Amino acid sequence: MSVRVDFVQRENGPARLVCEAEIVFEGDAALEGLKLVGFSLWTSVEGEVYVTFPSRAFGQSTDRRFFDYLRPTDSSSFAAPKRLKAAILEAYRGYQAWTK
Repeated sequence: MSVRVDFVQRENGPARLVCEAEIVFEGDAALEGLKLVGFSLWTSVEGEVYVTFPSRAFGQSTDRRFFDYLRPTDSSSFAAPKRLKAAILEAYRGYQAWTK
């Protein structure tokens, strides 16, 4: 199985939204023909691009927290999500170079 990252530009999105990203599954596997959506690339106040995962907000009043849908299987390790975020950013840099 292999995956590819596609980038989707959104018109009239929030001010610092760069684009959205979709992980597309390819190959001979149960996930073939599916894509995982909800990843977003944002620009920080300092101008750096970062990735957010699909999540759900919960909480009451001003106490808002987020529950990421994509999490590591080992809750004590955050290496896997960091690797995925780095891979998405690397793919985005390649996408930028290709579209210029």
